[in-house]
Amino acid sequence: MHKNDYDLASSETIEDALSARIEAIRLNRNITQSRLAREAGVSRSTISRLAQQGKGISLDSFIRILKALQLTQNLEMLLPDPGLSPLDQLKKKNQSPRQRARPKKQDPEKWAWGDDQHNETETS
Repeated sequence: MHKNDYDLASSETIEDALSARIEAIRLNRNITQSRLAREAGVSRSTISRLAQQGKGISLDSFIRILKALQLTQNLEMLLPDPGLSPLDQLKKKNQSPRQRARPKKQDPEKWAWGDDQHNETETS
């Protein structure tokens, strides 16, 4: 299956293509289903289902099989880190650094205890 074909393909077709690739890699490396199952920590029937075009295996089993075949480095290409979008990067660049909120300073001359005002009226 070619790169552009994935956009138009059904999920089942993509699943079949991925399973066929994994099966081809297993066979090219001359690894038996039993050995792959043991190294991946899954049952042999899981490997057999995968060989039958990926019917009924879990994502966990799929990842375990990729690890056993040392194919996990390819996951970054499958789902690259989205990071910040160019628009978000521009917004972040133009923002001033955030500062901690601080209370406003009061002028000491304008500040008085509540009873000071009361005493001033009594002495007048």
